[in-house]
Amino acid sequence: MSLKDFFTSRVFFKQLALAVAITLAIVLVALFSLKIYTRHGEANPVPDLTGMTEEEFAPVLKKSRLRFEIVDSAYQEAVQAGGVVKQFPGVGHKVKKNRTIFLTINSRLPEQVVLPKLTDISFRQALVQLENAGLQAGNISYQPSEFHNLVLKATLDGLEIVQGEKVNKGTKIDLVVGSGEGVGKVQVPLLKGLSVLEARVVVSEAMLNIGAVVFDESVVTKEDSLNARIWQQSPDPLATPETDMGTSVDLWVTVDEAKLQGNTETESESEIVF
Repeated sequence: MSLKDFFTSRVFFKQLALAVAITLAIVLVALFSLKIYTRHGEANPVPDLTGMTEEEFAPVLKKSRLRFEIVDSAYQEAVQAGGVVKQFPGVGHKVKKNRTIFLTINSRLPEQVVLPKLTDISFRQALVQLENAGLQAGNISYQPSEFHNLVLKATLDGLEIVQGEKVNKGTKIDLVVGSGEGVGKVQVPLLKGLSVLEARVVVSEAMLNIGAVVFDESVVTKEDSLNARIWQQSPDPLATPETDMGTSVDLWVTVDEAKLQGNTETESESEIVF
């Protein structure tokens, strides 16, 4: 049989049809197997494990057919020891069963850091040193000194502490700062619209202290307190542009947009946090 006759014969077409059928079958089986292997379309949202200990989150993940791995630890005072402070993937993220959720849990003891040099340097240098060490500036007091703005002493719970001592990370360190020949005047910063955390930084840099923090009735949950913004302060820089160094600034905070825009009268407050 010639080559031409072969390509036009029934045998050739049968062989061709069989080859095509086998190829299609292999492709379909491969696609179906891949779908089963990757569990196409079978994804569930990651549950919120924040604050849960292993005894609490292990059953939750098992029910969702997920695994977990503890990869790090941190310390947050507001979370119970051993509780989850961070998770990846995040809450609500779609994952397939048997995937691993990576967790950061709260250590049972706060991380300790070495107190940096805070005395005999300028106040602003001390603030930078505290921030770099993971510490915070607490109460700032002033006393007459020939050295203006020089940090004279650092204290914790009323006791003087010195460079090299170990303290818990996040601790507030009180500073005693020289005021020059006498107590000087400083500008009162405008804090409206800032969060309490942002205001603490601005007030410390202005050589003042945070006084009372007043939450109004719109602040109900922990999330509200984090999102709350300052709508009123005392002293008010518009009425009192300057005040003595070390003066306390009282803050009124809210999540009420009308108050933040200055469209309402002062209302009664429900809670005060010092």
